Amino acid sequence: MDLTQGTAEEKNKRAKKMMLWFGIVSLIMGFAGWTSAYIVSSKREDWVSDLELPSAFFFSTAMIILSSITYFIARKSVSNNNQKAGTICLLITLGLGVTFISLQFVGFSQMLENGYYFTGPTSNIKMSYVFLIAAVHIAHVVAGLISLLVVIVQQIRHKYTPDNMLGMELGATFWHFLDFIWVYLILFMYFVK
Repeated sequence: MDLTQGTAEEKNKRAKKMMLWFGIVSLIMGFAGWTSAYIVSSKREDWVSDLELPSAFFFSTAMIILSSITYFIARKSVSNNNQKAGTICLLITLGLGVTFISLQFVGFSQMLENGYYFTGPTSNIKMSYVFLIAAVHIAHVVAGLISLLVVIVQQIRHKYTPDNMLGMELGATFWHFLDFIWVYLILFMYFVK
């Protein structure tokens, strides 16, 4: 397929999708770097392998998985011209996304209550990585929430139709990526002791 062919609108859609995928690939590289550093650091003598992840992280994982499902249903509803269901599912997705972030901060509090800090005399390298990886992911979820808010506003303005869903498709792709990357990270941190 020749990417230079097609109407201006088709070229614009391809360009936006390609830019999103370039961004996603760069984020994958960043998280791959942090998880690689985590693995290398796990060989240190001061690495504490018996630390447990906070329970709130597992509850937040359920929230982000549910949010991906509701975003999928929202997109499917709009593609079937069920605008009301699409809007409701987008709003539920927003609520689940905010709940995810809230539970992440509960997880940070649980780590602090157990005496694990990001830095300082009671910190350790493993928990510093857990704090860092989770915080960086939260920052990206905030970006995803901003994207989702834009999609919600556009949906409320009736900008999306079964024939015009590019913005929602881009937002959904980014959101599903955030879901996938968190599931990968939580499994990685759980199994790599």
